[in-house]
Amino acid sequence: MEGNAEYKLLVVEDEPTLRETLEYNLTRQGYQVATAADGRAAVESARKERPDLILLDIMLPGLDGFEVCRLLRQEMSVPVLMLTAKTDEVDKVVGLEVGADDYITKPFSMRELLARIKATLRRERLVREEIAAERVDHAGAEGAGVLAFGDLTINTARCEVVREGRALHMKPKEYDLLLFLARNRGIVLSRDLIMQRVWGWDYVGSSRTVDVHIRWLREKIEPDPSSPTRIITVRGIGYRFEG
Repeated sequence: MEGNAEYKLLVVEDEPTLRETLEYNLTRQGYQVATAADGRAAVESARKERPDLILLDIMLPGLDGFEVCRLLRQEMSVPVLMLTAKTDEVDKVVGLEVGADDYITKPFSMRELLARIKATLRRERLVREEIAAERVDHAGAEGAGVLAFGDLTINTARCEVVREGRALHMKPKEYDLLLFLARNRGIVLSRDLIMQRVWGWDYVGSSRTVDVHIRWLREKIEPDPSSPTRIITVRGIGYRFEG
């Protein structure tokens, strides 16, 4: 539990008893815990506290969890674990599309929640470490850390993607995904392999996450996203990046 003290969690839940229960149990596990009871307070607290992970209820007064996640994704890359009483697949898909990293359906056991939190934090740490190592390993081999594909360039030293001379705004996972595809250009990559390498071996989400992020990437790097020429869908398997 001592290792948990380095992590700060933000619990966003409008039901007082559950919010207090979560705060109590997470604090006992050694985490630093901040709380918020509605959507607007959640956004303000996230900006102020800069948490390492957010537990975000979907049904909130004011801004709902989807809107909170959408707003925060424009500003920060903090992992978001959505709490929902709904089991509808549509809600799960919407959550992933607005940027949630995972979701857990109420009622849930505290043991399961703690396991999800630890897995998510561990996955984020490992991904950061792997990306940092890859930047060092590839910097010399890629011509000062630059991958070029026509009007599209990826500067791995600066974590910057430029198309037609204009720097693109990339969410962290979008950049990680594009870099993984680009470094394996011409190779068919399965969704499972992409999930393992970009999101981590212990990610428990759906492969739908890959499809959503691919769609976001295509909107940014393809001349015509509806007829992609760079990120090619290989039906029944996954994707292939063509330079």
